[in-house]
Amino acid sequence: MILAAAQTKPKRGDIDFNLEDHYRLIKIAGQKGVHLIAFPELSITGYERENAAELAFTKDDPRIDTLKELAAAYNIIIVAGAPIQTETELFIGEFVIFPDHSVSIYTKQFLHEGEDEFFQPSFDYNPTVSLENQKIAFAICADIDNPLHPENASKKETSIYIASIFFSPNGIPNAYRNLQNYAQKHQMHVLMSNFSGESWGSPSAGKSAFWNNKGELVAQMNDSDSGLLVLENKNDNWTSEIIVD
Repeated sequence: MILAAAQTKPKRGDIDFNLEDHYRLIKIAGQKGVHLIAFPELSITGYERENAAELAFTKDDPRIDTLKELAAAYNIIIVAGAPIQTETELFIGEFVIFPDHSVSIYTKQFLHEGEDEFFQPSFDYNPTVSLENQKIAFAICADIDNPLHPENASKKETSIYIASIFFSPNGIPNAYRNLQNYAQKHQMHVLMSNFSGESWGSPSAGKSAFWNNKGELVAQMNDSDSGLLVLENKNDNWTSEIIVD
């Protein structure tokens, strides 16, 4: 199994630019044989609150068609974030796009302070993905601040926990501590993807990382580069490669 976390620098309000960056990184991951690539929270739009409704995607949005084509072309599962609008509610969500062109949606369950003014939390969209007989569960940002979230994932026999986040330099130590603890306590591998650069007018911390199911930090990116953190599992031993722009 080969996994990748994409560490990106979104351009505010420029969905076309951000999607092109997704395409580029997916192609690199595909050429490396990656089976699943995860992008940060709200990766397609960058993190937004006040204008999230204007930038929102629908569940069947044609703007993700190229992502579907890339998933099929490279036989890769793509996890990409966006504000997702249903008939009545707006969520911080992510598309889980499969090689057969099917799409699942995950929605953030636990919101940061202030997010509830613009978004709804939801437990209704919470897919579990199977890959090489491993169960994969998803989290978005503040989900990882609540220990109930990984505990619920563990009850579903999750073996790989994938967190897409937007954490600042001040917040990243807490993220690292929590994710390391969850990996060790629940005996699941943890992959985390964060922005580098700026989003929503605020700095992000980068340092996308991977912990094995013993809670050991296997690899991490730095706080400034964009690119890919690639992890490969051979005989229960994880090796890593960092690809930077």
